[in-house]
Amino acid sequence: MTVVLTLDLGTNGARAGVFDLDARRLIGKAEAGYPTHHLPPNRAEQDPDDWWRALGQAVRAALAESGRPAIGAITVATFSSTVVAADRAGRPLAPAILWMDARAAAEAAESESIEHPVLHYSGGSNAVEWLVPKAMWLARHQPDLWARTEVICEALDFVNYRLTGEWAGSLMNATCKWNYDSRARAFCPDLYERFGVPELARRLPQRIVEIGGVIAPLRTDVARDWGIEGSPPVVQGGIDAHMGSFGADCIMPGSMLLIGGTSNVHITQVPDDGAPVAGVWGPYPHALTPGLRMIEGGQVSAGSILKWLSQDIFGIGNDDLPALLAAAGAIDPAETRLLALDFWMGNRTPYRDARLRGAFLGLSLSHDRAAIYRAAVTAVALGAANVVFDLERQGVAIDRIVIAGGIMRNPLWLQATVDAIGKPVGLAPDDNLTLYGNAVAAAVGLGLWPDLETAARNLAVPVSMLAPDPARHARYRRLLAQYRRAVDLLAPLLHGLADGTLEDAT
Repeated sequence: MTVVLTLDLGTNGARAGVFDLDARRLIGKAEAGYPTHHLPPNRAEQDPDDWWRALGQAVRAALAESGRPAIGAITVATFSSTVVAADRAGRPLAPAILWMDARAAAEAAESESIEHPVLHYSGGSNAVEWLVPKAMWLARHQPDLWARTEVICEALDFVNYRLTGEWAGSLMNATCKWNYDSRARAFCPDLYERFGVPELARRLPQRIVEIGGVIAPLRTDVARDWGIEGSPPVVQGGIDAHMGSFGADCIMPGSMLLIGGTSNVHITQVPDDGAPVAGVWGPYPHALTPGLRMIEGGQVSAGSILKWLSQDIFGIGNDDLPALLAAAGAIDPAETRLLALDFWMGNRTPYRDARLRGAFLGLSLSHDRAAIYRAAVTAVALGAANVVFDLERQGVAIDRIVIAGGIMRNPLWLQATVDAIGKPVGLAPDDNLTLYGNAVAAAVGLGLWPDLETAARNLAVPVSMLAPDPARHARYRRLLAQYRRAVDLLAPLLHGLADGTLEDAT
């Protein structure tokens, strides 16, 4: 039997899974957490050494549970756009800038006025979360740090370097977040020069490896420290949510994976015909699989809003959350007389506006915690539906949707999302979809299947179906019209609040 080690570095912690490719299931799993440091007004950072400690802790525990230290291959997925400034030996020179950090909004906005062919792959401009605007910010605001930086990379590259001693970027991350030309398989130094960071082209990992490609063997000292026999190959992975597309077998046009978690991510693929799609990240050629273009939509804040509201504002712990969900679930979303906007950290799709902010409209003294929570759930659900409907309006086929992630543990949020979208959806009951997707890549790296599509068909998790309520869907449609109107009316005010220039908001 062949087992592979699959690692997932997420916003709140690291997960490790030992996956049996013959049994097609996880036989060992563990996780370990690490803190995020939120700094005003819109910054978020983590310590890369915390990631490494958490990974080691999770791997040792997962291996102990499985009893299988002879690993065939290792694949890593991580959150994207979490940027590390390091020296050539992989030592971080500063805290990592987390994906949700919006400090580089001005730098991202500059790309909107630049015409370059590779920007067509990302909807015409860069997003505030991505590596390139963050590198621009470092060069301008921390020039001493930038001068000492020998490698600028993402969390995935940092972890893979620690595993192998080789700097190797993922074709997925490079295409989606670095303005890398995946058709020419080349960086674009002329574009970086126009951004004011000409040195970026030589500081990024120079070797770009497609998903399922072998990077290098595991370092012997890491194998010894983690309790792994031999030096199995480390196979290239990618962005955590996107790797889940393999675990859900959602990689062909017409299918969409919706990961509901701290943020929401909507991933689908379209034919490689060059047709543009507005308001999304992409379409990215060959980023997920050869011959297709990947579209990435999403909501920056989703489950994080609900957690913030229940825990930080209401002071409700996990034990008391079911009572809040029951009370909120008894309220018809159209009868709260509340409207919320889900832009706590800006909007990704379809507005691509980092300066939008969250709002509750219509509050009165008669509203209680359940009504406010219900309005927040409705806002997140409407935001998800808004992504789907906008893609369909542009001709993107969405015939099959699979939902996975932390949303599965919140039945109110889950049903609201399905009702708002108005389509039957498949539910991936296993919350380890990324770990399954990594196993697909590892299996291809080992040569056990000829390509990612075949491996995904053989290893994907089974799904159950959940249907929408037609009456509730009709009400959500009416609420969505109010939601969109509120965005149009409030955007100038929200921009001023985000900028701290309310008196001259535009």
